[in-house]
Amino acid sequence: MSENESKKARRDAARERARAARAKEQARRRRNRTLGISGIIVGGLAVVAVVVVVIANSVQPSGPGPRNMASDGVLLHGVNGKIVPVTTTATPEGGKPTPTKQDDSVANITVYSDYMCPYCNQFETSQMSQIEQWVEAGTATLELHPFNLLDRVSLGSKYSTRSAAAAACVANSDPDAFLAYNTSLYANQPSESTRGLTNDKLASLAKAAGATNPDVASCITDQRFAGWVADATNRVLTQEIPNSSLPKVTSTPTIIVNGKQYTGSLTDTSAFAAFVDQNGGA
Repeated sequence: MSENESKKARRDAARERARAARAKEQARRRRNRTLGISGIIVGGLAVVAVVVVVIANSVQPSGPGPRNMASDGVLLHGVNGKIVPVTTTATPEGGKPTPTKQDDSVANITVYSDYMCPYCNQFETSQMSQIEQWVEAGTATLELHPFNLLDRVSLGSKYSTRSAAAAACVANSDPDAFLAYNTSLYANQPSESTRGLTNDKLASLAKAAGATNPDVASCITDQRFAGWVADATNRVLTQEIPNSSLPKVTSTPTIIVNGKQYTGSLTDTSAFAAFVDQNGGA
């Protein structure tokens, strides 16, 4: 083979190697594109699956409401010097609550609150003792409406919903223990931006408050009334508040006495007593 032929053979071999390298690189790119598209499709399907699961978990049937909360709240009045809950049937699934028919001869005190709200705790700690005295004496009624406003500050655990649902369980099965349990939930109130109490702890507090019906613990741990809490919350945040001129609740606690909203100091017992006296007396 001449020198020219040798050079030509080397050039042809180099071209062939280059062509083979280009073909191999093109094949690699096609393969990666195919895998990438497949990954996007699989990833997209995974996202869809997650969304479906989230929707399925969030869109749950609300079911009937708790017994003894036909107004979406527990009504307490005085009977022979004792504070007694007014018993009612449950609001049926898909039904509407029945507003309380108030007695204008006494002070009708209605409180909308969230068990994770520190301001609600201030009102509870400062004012509840004198309110209970008025109710025991028969000069006032007390209607408590727990709802969920602060789920966003419990690190995803939805403590506001869980605690309100727990209170509904007590109202449903052991209403005589409701007021004591309400007090206990504030006495054991977790700080905002924490996960709050566990359902088991909520159940143990209910038992300590006197809710001995065995159905209460399972109701709390199963969160039987979480759907009702969502419905009740939607109502207070979007609809007119019964027995008042309020178009909706915008903050917690919202305190109403014979139709008038109290906006004074949450901790000043004299100021609140004066407001009650001006709006029906106690």
